[in-house]
Order: sequence, then structure tokens, then C-alpha cells
Amino acid sequence: MDTKTSCEVALTHLKNKQFITAHNLFLNQAESLKKTEFLKSALLYMLAGECKQRQGKDSENEIKEASDLFLKYSNGKNSTNVKGALLCASKCLLSLGEFDKAKDAYQKAKTIIQTSVQVTRPVVIIDDSKAIAMKLKTYVQKLGYSDISIFENGKDGVKGCKKIFSENKEPVVLLDMGLPDLEGDVVATKLLKEKISLQIIVITADEKTTSRVNKTISTGVSAFIQKPFTLDELKKAIDIAESEYSLLQ
Repeated sequence: MDTKTSCEVALTHLKNKQFITAHNLFLNQAESLKKTEFLKSALLYMLAGECKQRQGKDSENEIKEASDLFLKYSNGKNSTNVKGALLCASKCLLSLGEFDKAKDAYQKAKTIIQTSVQVTRPVVIIDDSKAIAMKLKTYVQKLGYSDISIFENGKDGVKGCKKIFSENKEPVVLLDMGLPDLEGDVVATKLLKEKISLQIIVITADEKTTSRVNKTISTGVSAFIQKPFTLDELKKAIDIAESEYSLLQ
């Protein structure tokens, strides 16, 4: 069975909540590619870790392997998306509590200038404030996005995203953490269960150090913006999301 077929089988098991079988398949693939294809192996280790997390088990070993491989990939002479690899490494290190190493990887990623990503993806805004939702819509339009959907609560946002997923589209989600019906971490978790590769940008008035923000970030979101935000801050967050997305393609 080739790698692509094995991955599809593992993803089917994951979707069917057969987490142990999915974990073993992802882990076997990751280990078979560990010495030759750092990037693919890193992503497979992350998927194996996701299977463990959904069982309520510790995934530290898998995430550590992934972070090491992302860093190895970023140091390669022929690596094509060094920025994306560094951002993924930073995300893994953050979840491991390796804050200094995560910061170093993130700072290194920020120094890398990439050519602009062709804008074809939809943007989903989930925010109960009409004023902020319109501000976000105006800003993302200035950045070149045109397919924009707005939802005023978490339940509608999740339902709307599911419809977009069913159309085989890959949205960027701008998620307000203080929704009237669901907390941001609940919405993020629901969406990532539907599409593990989804890029979510959290928008909140809270400080980044608060437990509520840390809880939401730990679900696997791509970036964080604190209110009040500027166009430049939103652009940087979307650039991070797009770098992560291009790395997964």
C-alpha cells in the first residue's frame, strides 16, 4: 500500500473515531519516512498525535518528533517553504511548553519574506459584533479576498463551515472568542474535528496570557489577534495562516 493510500485509510479510521487503528497507521507511515521526507513525516506525526489526543492520551512524543522534523526541514538547502515549517515547529513547541524555542522559531519565520500567496480561498468571519464583523470584512477585502461569509454565533459558524467543507473549499476562519452561545475553544475544537488542516485566527479582547486564550490556542489555532487590531496585524495573522496552508498542500 503506497503512502497516499495508507494516509487515506488512516484518515477514514480517524473520521470513524477508530483512533487506535488510525494512530498506528499514521505512526508507521511517519517512521518509514522519517529519514527521507522530513515534512511528510512531521505532518504524519502530528496526525498520530491528534489520534492520541482524541483518546484523551498524552501526545508529547509525537508532537516532539514533529517539531524536530519541521526544524530539520527548515534547515534543508532545498526546502521550499521554510517559513511555513518554522511556524509549524513553533506551534508544536508552544504546545509542548517549550516557550523560548517556540519564540525563536517564530522570530526566525518572521524574518523570511515570501512571495504573496494567490488569493482564492474563502474567509469565514464568526463574530457577534456587527461593527467588528464589517471591519474584518473590509480589511480582508483590502487584502484581496472576495468570498466572505459572516456568522453571528458559534453554532451558525460551525454549520456554515461544514457546508463550505462539503464544497471542498479550504477557508480561513476569523473566530471571535467571546461569542454569545459557545466559547472560542469549543468552536475551534468542533471545526478542527471536522477539518484537522483548517486555519483558524482567534480574535479577542483578552490578553494572550489569560487561561481562556491559552485554552483556545492549545486547540491548534494558527494565529491570535488582540482587539483593537489594525489592518497590518490582521495581514500578519493571515500570512501565518496562508503559510501553514501552503505547507500542507
